[in-house]
Amino acid sequence: MVASIQNLEKSFHGKPVLNGVSLDVVKGDLIAIIGPSGCGKSTLLRCINGLEFVDSGKIKVFNTEIESPSAIGHKEFHRRSLEVRQKVGMVFQSFNLFPHLSIVENIMVAQKVVIKRSHAEAEVKALELLKKVGLGEKAGNYPDQLSGGQQQRAAIARALAMSPEILLYDEPTSALDPALVNEVLRVMKQLDQEGMTQMVVTHEMRFAREVSDKIVFMDHGKIVEWGTPEEIFGNPKDERTKNFLRHFS
Repeated sequence: MVASIQNLEKSFHGKPVLNGVSLDVVKGDLIAIIGPSGCGKSTLLRCINGLEFVDSGKIKVFNTEIESPSAIGHKEFHRRSLEVRQKVGMVFQSFNLFPHLSIVENIMVAQKVVIKRSHAEAEVKALELLKKVGLGEKAGNYPDQLSGGQQQRAAIARALAMSPEILLYDEPTSALDPALVNEVLRVMKQLDQEGMTQMVVTHEMRFAREVSDKIVFMDHGKIVEWGTPEEIFGNPKDERTKNFLRHFS
């Protein structure tokens, strides 16, 4: 088991966003999290990565367990969150690349600062990963010289540079033109074939159906149902899942 989420609760300004979420993540799985906007999908990822406090419940990533700061204290929460982030990478909707740095420098900086790789080691790793995501010839370019799809692939390479055990994606294609979506999904599919554990919040139903190992459908802060793509798309059990998927048929 790579990660285990138990009875997760999270509210913003008194409004429940996650309401008793439990989920196990198995090594090598690609899990697609789908559901209507505002149902808690992105918040779930941010809690797993320690970017949001949890109100109650537990998140265990390998041997590190995150609980509410009220249960373990703020200092311990931050310590454990940093420990988790050493094993969990995250790719956001916006690419968050430094505009004043070249693409290869963007991928080098965290390696040098966080995991103390030498300049030469970081450069070798960055160039290797840029080639992996199909951007080997763009290493010296700056972010504004790349398309949105290329920038998102660079962001994936940056996350991979930290050698994560799990990659989380928060709507990685939502800011892209439709023509650029497939080039990002192709990289994710390649990583899945290589055994990378991935969780992706997405509205790309075709990708979820064709590539995912498991699909989680959320609504109003709860996991309504989960299963294989065949089960969720072919024979959904809950009426809310059926209604949601009708919009994509």
